[in-house]
Amino acid sequence: MHAVKQLFTRYKMLALLIAVALIWLFFSWQTEGGFVTPRNLSNLLRQMSITGILACGMVLVIIAGEIDLSVGSQLGLLGGVAAILDVTYHVPLPITLLAVAAGGLLIGLINGYLSAYRGIPSFIVGLGGMLAFRGVLLGLTGGVTVAPVSPELVYLGQGYLPPVVGSVLGVLLFAVAVVLTWRQRSKRKTLGLALAPLWRDVLRVVVIGVVLVAFIQTLNRYDGIPVPVLILLVLLGVFSYITSQTVFGRRIYAVGSNLEATRLSGINVQAIKLGIFGLMGVMCALAGLVNTARLAAGSPSAGTMGELDAIAACFIGGTSMRGGSGTVYGALLGALVIASLDNGMSMLDVDSYWQMIVKGSILVLAVWVDVSTRTSRR
Repeated sequence: MHAVKQLFTRYKMLALLIAVALIWLFFSWQTEGGFVTPRNLSNLLRQMSITGILACGMVLVIIAGEIDLSVGSQLGLLGGVAAILDVTYHVPLPITLLAVAAGGLLIGLINGYLSAYRGIPSFIVGLGGMLAFRGVLLGLTGGVTVAPVSPELVYLGQGYLPPVVGSVLGVLLFAVAVVLTWRQRSKRKTLGLALAPLWRDVLRVVVIGVVLVAFIQTLNRYDGIPVPVLILLVLLGVFSYITSQTVFGRRIYAVGSNLEATRLSGINVQAIKLGIFGLMGVMCALAGLVNTARLAAGSPSAGTMGELDAIAACFIGGTSMRGGSGTVYGALLGALVIASLDNGMSMLDVDSYWQMIVKGSILVLAVWVDVSTRTSRR
């Protein structure tokens, strides 16, 4: 047991990747290879994208020591607004996108203001929003599905990149990985810091290249890279840059690690939290758009339990429930774990109650690992 704790403490991402590999091997064995077919993997990644988009925003909220239970209802409301603008009022797609994004930002800022400036615990703000936004959605839609949305909007959730474009994207991503690795080594050398062995960085770049080739080739064997997956890759890059390369990102970790010390150092803690909730609102808008596009309709039940999947993805991906620790790519790996379990158990016709039991148990296990590893380091 101690060895397992040490593994999760020092190599969380490696342990998570091993867990994903084991899940995939198990379901591949049980489905006689059906789980790892290009078609199913494409569907799996498209399913994961909505939880992944929410997790990109949620991980910042949790790192800052807060929580937002309203994101599933926000997703449903904003996706429903998109469907109404598209179906009922025939608003052009660019205006619909801007309007829904602005609505998400406004909702997020209101949540952040109530929590950061009015002193209402974010748990209560989110709980109230979960009920209120769902009620607004039911009122706007009359409790019925709004359909069918336009082909332009549907493309956001069901479209694919041409194989050639996907291949070019893979080459660009590999080039970015090489450049970033080289810049990191150069910067550490300039600052006189210890350098990792060259073979380790070369191995990491090679592994990234192999994963990219397998990823692109597999998806190109079906219809290409799904547009929601492309959106998720862009968000991964953007949020990883924010958290690791910007002052705002460093302050998010500082707020979650020690709120009072951060405040006394002169940082506007309230503004940081307001910005985090604003970003969360925009991610809810984007997830709502993709979900509506994927279903080709605005559903009054859309986003139900979405907040729990997003929070679970963050905790499974190594984000600490105490705040101050976590990564965007870890949260996305957590979302991949959840999507893999959902997809695999659905293929095996596992009863829904067992699916809920398994996912709940894994969430508790992830938090237990976090608590245990932090305790062992004291």
